[in-house]
Amino acid sequence: MAEAEGAKSLTGLLNGIAQSSYYGNTEITEELLKSELYPDLPADQFRALLEKMRGLVKSIVSADMDINQIDAFLTAQTKKQGGITTEQAVVLAKFWKNHKRKIRESVVSQSRWENNLKSMNWRIDLKSQSRHRDQENSPVAIVEMEIGNNDKESEFLYLEFNEAKINGMLKQLAEVEDCIRALTQTS
Repeated sequence: MAEAEGAKSLTGLLNGIAQSSYYGNTEITEELLKSELYPDLPADQFRALLEKMRGLVKSIVSADMDINQIDAFLTAQTKKQGGITTEQAVVLAKFWKNHKRKIRESVVSQSRWENNLKSMNWRIDLKSQSRHRDQENSPVAIVEMEIGNNDKESEFLYLEFNEAKINGMLKQLAEVEDCIRALTQTS
């Protein structure tokens, strides 16, 4: 029972670290974590545990570890003097498995300063009416892009290409691809 309580408290501590460090929740404080999860632990021991877990989570996040990497990392931590227990390693592995994607998304979004492409939709239409008879039934590509940052409202960009412009764009993309291929080829 004590092991289950210890695992539950450690899971709560790791969730608190994720909330305060990666998800931007300012309500999660060191004092709150101590009073809710480890009320009987002396303050210096709690601070040491908190800093150890913060350091481990930071190492795991910065390396963006996969399952094999985290297993090797946590095994090494259990064998290290002053490291973690096997039970703590199990809790850390489970925590990372559950939070990896969300933490990674948070870190990536925090590191972006400029707008980015949020979504893009496209379709090909046939013109059914036109001022000029020869333009009827010609294909038209319509592209809609959502551009923005997570902190502000998105902007939408709408583009329309006729067949000639699409062919010109494809030609330019082929030239760019050839240049990249030429630069990356090893001799």
